[in-house]
Amino acid sequence: MAGEKKVFGFEEVASHNVTKDCWLIIAGKVYDVTSFMDEHPGGDEVLLAVTGKDATNDFEDIGHSESAREMMEKYHIGEIDASTIPLKRTHVTPQQVPGNPDKGDDMLIKILQFLVPILILGLAFAIRQYTKSE
Repeated sequence: MAGEKKVFGFEEVASHNVTKDCWLIIAGKVYDVTSFMDEHPGGDEVLLAVTGKDATNDFEDIGHSESAREMMEKYHIGEIDASTIPLKRTHVTPQQVPGNPDKGDDMLIKILQFLVPILILGLAFAIRQYTKSE
């Protein structure tokens, strides 16, 4: 039993299509990448975009490094039952988990990234004007 991987049906894998529960099919293998969503260099949107289909071509088109391919093994949870893969499947938009609390923080960071340099320039200008008047 040790080392034996489970065989999953396509619909079961396709149902794991949100940030908090994301599975992918690559080269006949099933990967649970849920814990990797925040770490993926391309962001979670890239991974969510390839749920509900065989993501092999998308994965290969990017040209992932050998270390990325080795890293995948820790997310490998089983194999896909090829007989359950539809010949043609319409695109299903992945469902996002509503209300990601980190998104509000992103807006604050963007505002600060804009305002802080302006405040620094204003302060520098004020100091320059003050020293000129003396």
